[in-house]
Amino acid sequence: MFNSKTDLLTAENSAIILVDHQPQMLFGVQSADRQTIINNTVGLAKTAKVFNAPIILTTVAAESFSGPIHPDIQEVFPDQKPIDRTSMNSWEDENFVEAVKKTGRKKLIMAALWTEVCLAFPVISAIKEGYEVYIVTDASGGTTTEAHNMSVQRMIQAGAIPVTWQSVLLEYQRDWARQDTYDAVLAIAMQHSGAYGAGVVYAQTMFGGHGG
Repeated sequence: MFNSKTDLLTAENSAIILVDHQPQMLFGVQSADRQTIINNTVGLAKTAKVFNAPIILTTVAAESFSGPIHPDIQEVFPDQKPIDRTSMNSWEDENFVEAVKKTGRKKLIMAALWTEVCLAFPVISAIKEGYEVYIVTDASGGTTTEAHNMSVQRMIQAGAIPVTWQSVLLEYQRDWARQDTYDAVLAIAMQHSGAYGAGVVYAQTMFGGHGG
């Protein structure tokens, strides 16, 4: 079956969407360490860039309330202006939906602040429209741990597939013999993957190997 959930993610069959990683949204996050969420989100953004996967950046009320997208994310795509909205549900914004359609992808990899609003609403809406949605749980955050966890459950019940940012990176790479992205993937791992990244540094330094 074409585009089945059993088809692994590739940069050719999916698009990455980052929703509302802004200061005012980050202030309210209590479900996980905020800096860790940003670290993971930047790692996901770099994954899109290395593999040339389509990426959509969007903000809500950037100038009037929530502030700009986090500078570490914008730095990865300095020339891409986030789509700013007024609606909590990005799927109710015409410019956003048009950007999604323009990618031509039916697999959407989404992360957002907050999980219970800015992730859950468009994820459920996209699934209803026939998209296959992967939610990056560790690049998203809710106002409480319960809010995050219950929203993840709600999305899964609607058909969403939970993933983590690093699983997306390694699923895109798939094979360490893929030399065109090998060095860049290891660089992302070393910068953003915590203990695994430290292991890559160690392996490269001591044995000249990789962290697979």
